[in-house]
Amino acid sequence: MNAIFETIISASTWVLPVLLAVTLHEAAHGFAAKLFGDDTAQRAGRLSLNPIRHIDPVGTILIPGLLLLTGAPFLFGYAKPVPVAFHRLHPQRLGVIGVAIAGPATNVLLAIASILLLVWLPSFSPVVDNWVATTLRQSLWLNCILAVFNMLPIPPLDGGRVLTAISPLPIARVLARMEKTGMILLIALIFLLPYVTSHLGINLPIFHWLVIEPATALVNFLADIFA
Repeated sequence: MNAIFETIISASTWVLPVLLAVTLHEAAHGFAAKLFGDDTAQRAGRLSLNPIRHIDPVGTILIPGLLLLTGAPFLFGYAKPVPVAFHRLHPQRLGVIGVAIAGPATNVLLAIASILLLVWLPSFSPVVDNWVATTLRQSLWLNCILAVFNMLPIPPLDGGRVLTAISPLPIARVLARMEKTGMILLIALIFLLPYVTSHLGINLPIFHWLVIEPATALVNFLADIFA
């Protein structure tokens, strides 16, 4: 019974960070799109800070839940993508960049908020203080990991859309065609390739190199400024 209770408490420290990180990330895309002239998200009822409007049953609930239950070394999730009509953005290239960056920027702001709350929240009781501190630390790390991951320059990630927007037209067309296959390539690069090479005795911690190390640097940078 104690083990079950501890598992529930541990899982609860991830619920709010995951919910806010992935849903507000998507909401930010919608608000940025509206700023640049596209009201598609607003007409779809997605221009909202209400996390419930952005929850994806698989990406926001099932995948993070399974990762928690299996004791995965990291947590991953996503919300329902906010619809954006990129051709309606004006100016278009700047609009694409603004919409793309809005999501990761929101994750960085949530990470900063987590640090500030860690520093400034009053003390309650040892049990509550421990739960709050753990939740805020999870939020700090999760948001930094999501910010770094989403800025990888591979479509359809936000960094890939920024790269597409700033590239010369011939390169931009090639990158745009990767929107449908980029995530498959990314999964193969980050997860499948290291899995295959590990069975050959070769260690390729690509996810650690591309995401965890930069996210650790981001956490330390933010902590140095705001803690």
